[in-house]
Formats: sequence, C-alpha cells, structure tokens
Amino acid sequence: MNGAESLVRTLVAGGVDVCFSNPGTSEMHFVAALDRVEGMRCVLGLFEGVVTGAADGYYRMKGTPASTLLHLGPGLANGLANLHNAKKANSGIVNIVGQHAVYHIGYNAPLTSDIEGLARPMSSWVRTSPDAKSVAADGAAAIAAAKSSPAQIATLILPADTAWNEADGIAQVPVESQRAGYSPQAVDNAAKVLRNGGGETLLLLTGGALTEQGLALAAQIAGKTGCKVMGQTYNPRMARGKGRYAIDRIPYVIEQALPILKDFKNIVLVEANDPVAFFAYPNKPSMLKPQGCEVHRMTTGAENSVAALEALAGALGARPADRQPQKLVEIARPTGALTHASIAQALAMAIPENAIVVDESITTGRGFFPPTAAANPHDWLQNMGGSIGFSTPVATGAAVACPDRKVICMVGDGSAMYTLQSLWTQAREGLNVVTIVFANKIYQILRGEFDGVGAGLPGQRALDMLKLDRPDLDFVALAKGMGVPGRSVANVDDFNKALAEAIAEPGPRLIEVQMA
Repeated sequence: MNGAESLVRTLVAGGVDVCFSNPGTSEMHFVAALDRVEGMRCVLGLFEGVVTGAADGYYRMKGTPASTLLHLGPGLANGLANLHNAKKANSGIVNIVGQHAVYHIGYNAPLTSDIEGLARPMSSWVRTSPDAKSVAADGAAAIAAAKSSPAQIATLILPADTAWNEADGIAQVPVESQRAGYSPQAVDNAAKVLRNGGGETLLLLTGGALTEQGLALAAQIAGKTGCKVMGQTYNPRMARGKGRYAIDRIPYVIEQALPILKDFKNIVLVEANDPVAFFAYPNKPSMLKPQGCEVHRMTTGAENSVAALEALAGALGARPADRQPQKLVEIARPTGALTHASIAQALAMAIPENAIVVDESITTGRGFFPPTAAANPHDWLQNMGGSIGFSTPVATGAAVACPDRKVICMVGDGSAMYTLQSLWTQAREGLNVVTIVFANKIYQILRGEFDGVGAGLPGQRALDMLKLDRPDLDFVALAKGMGVPGRSVANVDDFNKALAEAIAEPGPRLIEVQMA
C-alpha cells in the first residue's frame, strides 16, 4: 500500500473514523485511499472553516477526535479561526494537511507556504512526514496526541510523494494516556475555604464539571456550605434542563458582571479560568473579581473534575439531601411581538428531550438561559474562542456525532454569513439540524461595543461598517440554494409554529427570525 492508504488504515484502526474534508491536488491519493478502506465516513465541507468547526462539534459530543483533510497552507489558514475556537474548548482533532512533494517544495510554486508555521499557533502537536514509510507511525502519534488529556489539536503534514510512494503498512496507536485524577491537596484546600466562608465563596465551573453528575455534586456542595455556583461566560458543553442543577454564568457585559462578583472573598476554580473581561475598555477593569478576592485552583482541564467534586463533597459531608430546591422561570407559550423575552420562552417550550443546542446568539441570546433552565433535558454548546462563524459548523459536527439527537443552532445574521456553507453539508448528509438565524440587519454586538469602548456617536460611514443592509440578506433564499427548506417569521406565534414543524421533521431546516 502507499503512504496515504497506510494513514487512512491507521486512522480507522486508531478509532478516528470520520473525516471532515475539503481536499485539493496534493490530497488526491488520500481521497483515492478512501475508496479502498472500509470504515471511514467522509463528510465534505465547501469551506475549510466548516470542516474544522465540524470536527470541534464532533469531539464535544462524541468525546473522540475526528480527522480533517485540508489543502496545503491556504486551506489550513482558511480553517484556523475555528481551530482557534476548538483549541480554547480543549477539543481533540487530527488535521491532515497536504503539502507539495518533498522534491517540489524548493521550486516555490504558487501554493508553497510555511505550513508548520501556520499550524503551530492553533496546534499542540505538529509534524511533517519525511517519507512514505514514516506516515503510518506519524499518524498514530497524531491520534495519540489528539486523545491525550487534555485533548489536543494535532496537525500532520503529508507531502504528496509520501502519500503516493510505497509504505510498510499500518501503525499501532500508542495506548491512550489515562485522564489524570486530581490533587487531594487542592481538594483539601477548597474544602477548607468553603468551611471557613462558604457564603462568600464562588465555585466557578467549566469543562467536565458541567456534566449532569458534576452539577449534581456542585448542588450538594452549595446546599451544604452556602457557596454560589456559576459557570464561565462561555463553556464547551453544559448539561441543562429539567431535573438538572441550573446555574448562571458570569455575564459578558462588565457592568453586569462586576456587581454579581463584588462580594466574593474567594473563588474556587474547577477547570475554569480566572474571570476576565472579554476585551479591554477605557476606564473599566480587565479582571472581574473584586480587589482582595483570593483564587484557588482545584482542577485543570487535564484533571478529573467530577472525581474531585465527589471528593470535595465527601470532605464537606455534603449529601444529595443537602441540595436546595430551585425556583426556575416558568415556561409559558408566548404570543405577540418578537422580543428577546418572547423568543426565549418559545425556545424553552420547543426544545425536545435530549436536544443539542449550539449557541451563537451573541446579543439576542443573552437572556435565553433563565427560561431554558426549565426546558426538556439538553446539552448547551458555546463559542469558547470568540471567533464568529462557529455555530453552524459545530452544529454540523454535533449532528454527525449524534444522529439520533435534534440539534438546534442559534446564530445572528452577521455570524451566520461566515460559514453558511454548513447548510449544504447538512442537506447532503441529511443532518437533523434546525438553524435559527436572528436577522438583526446589523452586527448588533459591534454596535454595542462601539458604545462600550467610548468611540462616540457613530456617523454614517461608521454605521455602514456595522449594518447589514443595501441589500438585505435573504436567508430563506440562501438556504434554499443549498438544499435546506426555510421560512421567515415576523411574530412569535409564527415562530412557535415554525419551531414545532422544524423540530418534528427529519433533516435540516432554517428559520429566519426578523428582529428588525
């Protein structure tokens, strides 16, 4: 077999059996190998940002890495924004990036670039295979890196001649590194902090702590000690809905976050980061915690946070009976005008059991959390890296990972246009994704940021950089052009109906919500 086939067979044997792909000339032998190797599902994306974002969504829901197939340096560069988001979410991905044949690189052909230099900022592991006989072993090492704890983005660069020359066969993937335990000393310190001042302590969670089991343990600890439990502003995945412990997140807006955090004397971090503002603003603090507040790290993303929370609950004597009842926002079927509040109620009513919600409703969705806490049980995925164009690709990958679950993707119109090609992949693969586009006809988040940074009153030229008009975007027509049925709604009664119909039907659907 040639190097490309040895790599595909190694990937499949190593448990990497989905490839999100946008190939070019240098990758044709890898593409040909797909015909000869059983067990690899190939999903074509029409833009590399769709490919890398889908791999992120796949990992978040499956817990094992997919591979990508990208064309040379420019193809990788097109996918870097969503690799940035994936890296911030600790998602494991195996990138396969084609390269010119080794003997051709020195001629500086038009597509020649420093692929390793492009890969390193978003990858924890980078390697270029020197020859065909090294490809399988390099592929096995990439799989091991992607599956490590915490998971990593691994990028293997495959020169064309290493793909077409003769190889030795497949390579065995090294035994997966076991997920680390936790530091008993860090747990003991957290227990001491909570005993001495639980009511003035914030237990700040993300990552593995936001599973149903992790949240249940946090509820016991809060009930026993009186501490406050919150999540980061953005989280890779959070278990939510009826029967699950509902927590708030630190608000994005500094003026909202500061009063919420002002009285805490201690913050215990469970995989989370020290609370920090998303951006710098004139005359506003970068750190959101109050002056004098002490921060104590209990776990990192490489540790087992559920086990640590269990040990912490044991050290504190916290039991399930200590969990306090929660008063959730009542869900009612809304009618009338489309407002942020009525949209939130409609979503809370509509979310089906075991759904996956992918949230990039940056401005419209800031009030969605309280009502949806009482919705049917679901998982909620957010953008960890802040680079927009995240949601439709991540929803695509999540749907590939969990074909039996309905995926609801919420996105603003500006963000949607970055990676709208995801709809075509959803149609081709028959994926159960409902995409809800909030048509603000403006980069609404930037209009708020313009005020937030003190840039003054925007004039016409400034507004032209923020508004999405002249012409207005027609998302129903755009969706139809990519094979996805869609409809536009201008009031909440029609939104209720559109949601019910889209969720009931198999395959992808789009709803354009006219916000203005």
